Amino acid sequence: MKKIAILGSTGSIGRQTIDVVENNSDKFEIVVLTANTNYRLLIEQAKKVKPKFVVIAEKEHYPTVKEALFEFDIKVLAGINEVANVATITEVNFVIVALVGYSGLLPTMKALENNKQVALANKEALVVAGELITDLAYKKNISLLPIDSEHSAIFQCLVGENLKEIEKIYLTASGGPFRGCTTEQLGTVTKKQALKHPNWSMGAKITIDSATMMNKGLEMIEAKWLFDLQPKQIDVIVHPQSIIHSIVQFIDGSMKAQMGLPDMKLPIQYAMSYPDRIYSPFLRFSFLDYPELSFEYPDYEVFKNLKLAIYALEKGGNIPCVLNAANEIAVKQFLQEKISFLQIPEIIEKTIEKFDFKEHLSLENYIETDTEARRIAENIL
Repeated sequence: MKKIAILGSTGSIGRQTIDVVENNSDKFEIVVLTANTNYRLLIEQAKKVKPKFVVIAEKEHYPTVKEALFEFDIKVLAGINEVANVATITEVNFVIVALVGYSGLLPTMKALENNKQVALANKEALVVAGELITDLAYKKNISLLPIDSEHSAIFQCLVGENLKEIEKIYLTASGGPFRGCTTEQLGTVTKKQALKHPNWSMGAKITIDSATMMNKGLEMIEAKWLFDLQPKQIDVIVHPQSIIHSIVQFIDGSMKAQMGLPDMKLPIQYAMSYPDRIYSPFLRFSFLDYPELSFEYPDYEVFKNLKLAIYALEKGGNIPCVLNAANEIAVKQFLQEKISFLQIPEIIEKTIEKFDFKEHLSLENYIETDTEARRIAENIL
């Protein structure tokens, strides 16, 4: 029985993880649920799942959550620090990091430090401090299990393979809602349009990242650390149908691809059940429903965020941390309708220009870099 902590249970991944657990209650037990601000859904989930611990990061909601769960045998905690601390609880042996953005870094580090198996749906932790996290996982002899559909696909293709025999990996991208658009067309994009993804149902931040193609850039950086690759071994290809989730090409020229309908429950369940596969009631893919699968290269000049992310991937050091922080600020400003869609890469690029390159950083250095990058990004415009 895996005793699970879901960090970010009210988000898209967190909600679907609960569904997977409910379908496999003989294999998984939820011990911890955490949420940032969505206290109403957290209360609803806690009453249904009955975990031993619940954490609401926004302390102002603590009294409401505590009162609502008073009659249940659930310990209610509050604050960002407690979100990280519950990853260390003795009863927990499996931590799913489904937090959004930079907030996933410290909980991931704490979970690994306390010898917990970690499943990552939070790519930003590896983007910001991939060297620290992978070094710690190596020292603890813990495999980082990817939940992102693309990285899960690569992970599945590599079972039984030698990582040294990888020639290249291809991360597939749907192209988002603006595939084929010109820069001029992107100049009039609205928040509502950007939040309408053609294939996936995701949270607001990752949906905007998909629309700008920053999400694919972050995934390239994440893949470097997960699979110990060089930048030249990582490529992106647009695949509008989202059926092939990613591809591995080996040194003999052969290729492996992982396929399936676009449903995040599959990679979630695979990470949770690994190294085994367990039955699922998910819809099955039929080739007859998809007689044509198409592919194309992304437009790096139109989607400048992808180009900036590749620069950060190749540069390394503190630059991916700066890229991520500036992107989080820019996306937040776009969602608040303070800036235009095309100003997102502008803010990121100008923020990166303010930083001198530093190659090796401590956790404290990464925290300082993130804080400073956010301050700069907020004041760019």
